Amino acid sequence: MAGVATPVSVITSMAGDSPYGTTVSAFASLSMTPPMVLVSLDRGSDLLAVVQNCGRFGVNVLGSHQAHIALGFARKGGTGKFADVVWDRDIDLPRLPGAPGWLACDVAALVDGGDHVIALGNVVAAEVTEGAPLTYHGRTFGSHAALEK
Repeated sequence: MAGVATPVSVITSMAGDSPYGTTVSAFASLSMTPPMVLVSLDRGSDLLAVVQNCGRFGVNVLGSHQAHIALGFARKGGTGKFADVVWDRDIDLPRLPGAPGWLACDVAALVDGGDHVIALGNVVAAEVTEGAPLTYHGRTFGSHAALEK
């Protein structure tokens, strides 16, 4: 799968007043009517337990300038990932400013998928701003550029 280019996102949720998050490259649109997305979360992740309890998650679709954020959220651990990161609450979910894409989702279902769980989310809010996306391909970060016409 290293040969497949994917968008890089930080999935977030809240446990009380504590923010949790992790970097994923397995995120995709699922449905337009109703608007739904899916994310794949490691079965042993702290975030999965928080999403199961909270019933909600945020998707911060990172921009090409945010590789350092992707690396910080890719490490193991819970709320410590937010120690040096600016974040806001948006619909009571952790949102990372500067990310060109944002989705707030209610969990529709959690589906077993081997060593991961696929979270299906009903999109309750979305926002897109200008900015090149951060992508992951060949085990390295990059970005997408449109071909000239």
